[in-house]
Amino acid sequence: MKKYIIISTLVLSFAFAPRLCSAQATAQTTTVLDTIYANDTKNVALFFPEPIRQGITGSDNFVFTYNREKEQYFGLLQAKPGKESNLLVVNRNGSIFSYIVRYKKQLSKLNYFIPLSNSIGNEKPIKVDSILAESSEERVDNRTYYYQKFCSYLLNRNQRIGRIKKRTQGIVLTVENVVFDKEELYFVIQIENNSTLDYDLNFLNLSIETRQKGKRKSLQRLYQEPIYKHNLPSKIKENEMARFVYVMSKFSLSDDRRAILELNEKDGERNIEMKLSHRYINNPN
Repeated sequence: MKKYIIISTLVLSFAFAPRLCSAQATAQTTTVLDTIYANDTKNVALFFPEPIRQGITGSDNFVFTYNREKEQYFGLLQAKPGKESNLLVVNRNGSIFSYIVRYKKQLSKLNYFIPLSNSIGNEKPIKVDSILAESSEERVDNRTYYYQKFCSYLLNRNQRIGRIKKRTQGIVLTVENVVFDKEELYFVIQIENNSTLDYDLNFLNLSIETRQKGKRKSLQRLYQEPIYKHNLPSKIKENEMARFVYVMSKFSLSDDRRAILELNEKDGERNIEMKLSHRYINNPN
């Protein structure tokens, strides 16, 4: 009886082989979603190749926040204990990103730099006007790839603009280089922790400060959003250092303006404010 069942199964398998092959081919095209872990004590940052237009989580246990008034490239994810859910993000260009999100008490990764190749599709139909025309998605992906390669190149070279350095309580902030390439300025930055206490980075902002002269002297600061951040750390352990690159849209400064780098420690007070003269900005390498 057992032999008869086995033979019958084999016959049926061969009879329906075309359908099985078709089903297998369909299954192979199924997208396997990556998993992002978060908890309720730390912000997990997700950096996208285009500004975020919409972000939705499938459960109240997960909260994804982003700037709804001014489009930005990153959002912050937090989670409470509970069942896994999903996160759906739509970029300004219509690219759709989907992930499984899970709670995890101990996180090994706090920053996700998401390439355009991770997109599962586009909410808008793609119109091809010309074979030679490069799609906006390809341009964005190529631009991000170029930033990655050029930033890696800068971190491997030793050229410096001088000693632009400031320190406080064992923490040293250094601007190693300012490089102009195409239409962007690249700031090569180093944070050194010479103390015996780990340094948790809250933020590093670059602003433009205008000094208004006259009887009523005042200062006005305008925050500059980086186009791309390469190897930005979330923590610098004791007696270690981190080197990374900020990519900014090209700008220049007049004599009454200067760039300000603000380094802020999370849950701490070892903060540094560094002033960069217009001479460094207007004369990059």
